[in-house]
Amino acid sequence: MDLPFDGAISRFFRETAPEKLRKAINAADKDDILNPDYPYREEMKGKAYDAQMEALQIELVKMQAGLKATGQRLVVVFEGRDAAGKGGTIGVMRENLNPRFAHVVALSKPTEREAAQWYFQRYVDWLPAKGEMAILDRSWYNRAMIEHVFGFCSDEQREKFFRQLPEFERMIVDEGITLLKIWLEVGQAEQLKRFLDREQDPLKQWNLSQIDIDGLSKWDAYCAAIDDTMARSDFTYAPWTVILSDDKKRARLAALQTVLRTVEYKGRDMDKIGEIDTKICGGTGLRTR
Repeated sequence: MDLPFDGAISRFFRETAPEKLRKAINAADKDDILNPDYPYREEMKGKAYDAQMEALQIELVKMQAGLKATGQRLVVVFEGRDAAGKGGTIGVMRENLNPRFAHVVALSKPTEREAAQWYFQRYVDWLPAKGEMAILDRSWYNRAMIEHVFGFCSDEQREKFFRQLPEFERMIVDEGITLLKIWLEVGQAEQLKRFLDREQDPLKQWNLSQIDIDGLSKWDAYCAAIDDTMARSDFTYAPWTVILSDDKKRARLAALQTVLRTVEYKGRDMDKIGEIDTKICGGTGLRTR
């Protein structure tokens, strides 16, 4: 089987990855948590996950009905490192919702015309109307992190972004839109393992890009950009929720719980939603524990 990008991820693993990452991945079995700082040593078991997820799916359907009935608007921004689990988490969140009212927004590289617009302009077009929910698979925060790390924007453009960002998000909230910003944080060894799995699986290879390949050697640069962004964008009116996602199951449950505990709707059952696991879900300080 031909590997995408000529097996660049396997080559990085063999030739460039730090020794501690190679040892962690080589020693792992399917239940291991590779990050020693993660608060659990084993992944959540399927039966416990399935039972909780079923209850949350019912609550999500009730929430959507509540949005439609009351005209509430909801934006959920998902950000995180590559392979942190954004796509899978968005998938389970959207699984039983009406796609006419729950839109997934995953914008590609800006067109020539979009690149000539005000930076935030193309995101405004995707904000929800009354009774709708917009789920952003990456967002305007591209400028603060990805574009910055890869040199796709200038330092002046990035600083302009941070000057305009507080008022942009304040306008969204002042408009009456509920804005949730969720950051999925994955450990370096787990990220590389997921990339290796994608490279070997013909059903997942589409989910690799040149940015993924080039980003493997930019872990520390991403760390600096993420730390800076979190410090400058964790507003009281639009705070970040950080979820440690080395265990995808726990992360997905925490993300759905975060949304359901934020939005008020008729028939909301807090017992079925359950308490959020604060060991893996909390404020920006959770990233640096």
